[in-house]
Amino acid sequence: MSSARGQSLAHVIEHLNPLLRGWAAYFKLAQTKQALETLDGWIRRKLRCVLWRQWKRVHTRARNLMKRGLTEERAWRSATNQRGSWFNAGASHMNAAFPKSWFDRLGLVSLLDTVQRLQRVT
Repeated sequence: MSSARGQSLAHVIEHLNPLLRGWAAYFKLAQTKQALETLDGWIRRKLRCVLWRQWKRVHTRARNLMKRGLTEERAWRSATNQRGSWFNAGASHMNAAFPKSWFDRLGLVSLLDTVQRLQRVT
């Protein structure tokens, strides 16, 4: 998942979900809630990083952040901060624009939720 190579985020998630389900099935006996939460967060941050890279231009970044509900001032400050994609993916403006619930609506599999569901079944 190093780069999306021009693919939509929905397409990336579609290819990522079977891998996440496999990991969840493999680790379903593990009692490591914290590790799964950390991995889930890392995956969402990486997807935000892909979005930031796909946007490329300052105007595109600011426009898309405003579409997601950020104020004009905050969107422009964020888009012009001269930081890298990994920094911006973990910054509060991207977390506010793309919260966990947004990824849930896109259908991203949560490792923690899936493992907890599998543990209840067995």
